[in-house]
Order: sequence, then C-alpha cells, then structure tokens
Amino acid sequence: MSQRLVLVRHGLSSFNTEQRIQGRDDLSCLTEEGFRQARATGAALKDLAIDAALTSPLRRARDTASALLETQGQGLVASDESLLLEIDLEPWSGLLRQEVKERFPSEEQGWRTAPQDLELCRADGSRYNPLAELMVQAGTLRQRLLAPLQGAAADSVPRTVLLVGHNAILRALVLRLLGLPASHFRRLRIDNASISVFNLAGDGSVQVESLNGCGHLGGSLPAKGSGQRLVLVRHGETDWNRQGRFQGQIDIPLNANGQAQAEAAAQGLADVHLDRAYTSAMARPRQTAEAILRCHPGVPLTSTHGLVEIGHGLWEGQLEAEIAASWPLLLADWKVRPETVEMPEGETLQQVWDRSLACWQTIVAGLRCDETALVVAHDAVNKTILCALLGLAPADIWAIKQGNGGISVIDYPTGASGDPVVTSLNLTHHLGGVLDRTAAGAL
Repeated sequence: MSQRLVLVRHGLSSFNTEQRIQGRDDLSCLTEEGFRQARATGAALKDLAIDAALTSPLRRARDTASALLETQGQGLVASDESLLLEIDLEPWSGLLRQEVKERFPSEEQGWRTAPQDLELCRADGSRYNPLAELMVQAGTLRQRLLAPLQGAAADSVPRTVLLVGHNAILRALVLRLLGLPASHFRRLRIDNASISVFNLAGDGSVQVESLNGCGHLGGSLPAKGSGQRLVLVRHGETDWNRQGRFQGQIDIPLNANGQAQAEAAAQGLADVHLDRAYTSAMARPRQTAEAILRCHPGVPLTSTHGLVEIGHGLWEGQLEAEIAASWPLLLADWKVRPETVEMPEGETLQQVWDRSLACWQTIVAGLRCDETALVVAHDAVNKTILCALLGLAPADIWAIKQGNGGISVIDYPTGASGDPVVTSLNLTHHLGGVLDRTAAGAL
C-alpha cells in the first residue's frame, strides 16, 4: 500500500494582508482573495480522487478546506486534526511584524536567521522553543500518516490524503518526512494556497513529487524577492524516456512529445524575466532551453559539460530487463543503495554530485544580486542539485522527482554566499495538471 499526501496552506488571511503574526491564535480569517485561492485550489484538484481530508481546526484553514472541497466536488468534509495547528508564537501573536522587530529585536533577528534556537516567554513566565515543539508535533503527525502503510499489502492505487494547514507546520512536516533537522526550516517555502505532493511507501520511504505549486492561482511561479533566482528545468521527453531505456551520455534528441513539453515550459515561463540561461552540452536539454528562450529573445545561452547526465556506461541504451539479466545485483543496489554503485565503465552518484554542484555554484556566483537564470539539465543532475540544496545526501536521490519539462525554483534571498531556499520543486501545472504524469524513464 502507498499513500499520496497533498499539502495545502490556507488561503490569504486578514493577518497575512496586515502583516501580523498569526501563530496559534484564531483571530485571523480568510480574505476574499483567500476564498478565491481556496476555490482555485479545489478546481486544480478536481480530477484527483481524495480519500480523506484533514484540516487544522483554526478558522483560516478550516474555511480554506471547506471552500476547496466544495469546489473539488467529491462531497468530502475535512476532519479537524490538532496536529496541523500552526506554530505557537504566543507573545507575538496579533502583533505587526514591525512591532515584533521593535519590541523583540534580538528574538526577531534570531527567528529569521536561526529559528531552531529561538526561545520565547509565555504569559506564565515559562520559556519555550517554538520550533522544537513544532518539530515534535510534526513528527507525531508523520507517524500517524505512516501507520496505515506499515504491514499493509502492496497496492498499485495510492490512497490520497489532503492536509490543509499553515506555513510553519507544513514546513516542519516536510522536514520530518525527509528526515531533515529544524535548522533547515528556512530552506523551504510554502505560499498561501500552494499545493505540494508527497508519495509515501510502506517501507517508510518518501518522495517529493512537487513542492509549493502556485500555477493554479494565476501566476507562473511564486513571487520573487531580493537576491538571485535560478529556474531549474528538466529536458523534455525522448523516445528512450518513453521506452524506459537508460540514456546517460548518449545524445538522444527530444521526441514530438518532448518538443511539446518544452513549448509548454516556454509558455509557463513566458512572463518570467530571465537574464541568463545555461544548459547541459547535450541535445535534449539544449533543445528544451532553446524552446524556452524563444519567448526571451536576447537572453544568452551557455552550454556546459558540468551539467551533462550521469554516465551509465555499459548500461546506456539498455532496458531495465536487459540490465537485470547481466548485472542483477548491481541493479538491485542501484534501486536501494544508489550511492554505492559505480556503473560498469560509468560514473558514481558522488562524481555527478561533485561536478554538477561545482557547476551550479559557479553559475550562482556569476549572477548579480537581482538576476534570474534559467538552467536546463537532466534527471540525475537535477536530483543531485536539489538534494544538496535541501540538505540531503546522494543516498536520498530517489526522494526527489524530476518530470520531463518539470520546473523547480531556487532563491538566494541573502545573496550567492547565503543559504538557498527551494521555493518550488518539480512543478508540472503547465503540462496539464497537479500530478506529474510524465514518462517514468529508466533512472
């Protein structure tokens, strides 16, 4: 048995608009724009069969869940789940963000730079760590979500559970699902009424199918703030993707569907300002980048060998069944311990990790503080980059999904030398839906 989690943050609230701290107080309510976002989210999920829905009991989340499910049209009613309550910021709740800066300057600075270390004082005088408490709460929620999968029989149709919550608790849940510490809290972004999809298996493994999708709300990407932005795209489909052949460094071009995916990505990014573009030196990402840049005349495109796909060596051009006949143990290890495998006459994940990250850092360092760059590469390359930015390791490569033509967004709000924020991951709304329905491929 497997389970699909669909995470939705509540729509725009009155306190969001007023720039007030919400926390666990229930004084904030959805705005008209928040209700519109909730209905748009329901429409985006209309074709998805949802088996159960849980919501934070706070009004802004409950109203989002209600409007979403009414539009979604399955007749579901969300159940209250206290483990989806927002972070407890008791002494700050209701205050304007500017008031918090003025009255609690050191604590406010700590919340922005090292939230895992923040301590606050409750009305009764007791001190507490809000994020530490929230991580415990998120861990309990994770266990509750995984419990039905443990010991259950395999099932090809995943059970889908909708969770409607808040910014901090959803980020904490993502960290718990991925086994990441509270210190990585600021590496994620969850926008109002965004959709994130996670796939859970009975063995406890977790895959991020998508993160912070906002295309259903009217814009292409989440709003950009200060700092550099990189838009990371996987190339469109090839015939070998469709057939499930290992491509590696054999230079297979896009097929007709891949060209259509590249054009869809181009339309999805048409209103995004781009200053520069980089591509793997291979044909399929270059063709994808060129299609996108037709909507951005004058943007220079640079090819680099640092972004070429993993070298599968003797596996290249072969189907999985063919590889299993000659290298059964190595293929089995690739599926469960990929970081241990060196493909015959090919590369290891660590080698791909080292060269792709070095290339990525060179690109980031070359951008001015307000610039946005397009980067088009491959499945394994994109996965290693995203794993590194999230704080994962080469062993975690299967935790990240990259669909053909999928779009990810990485921001550097404090500059190229600061911590990255994975703003969105594997967005496929421009390809026709919330779920990634692109070819599974061979990797």
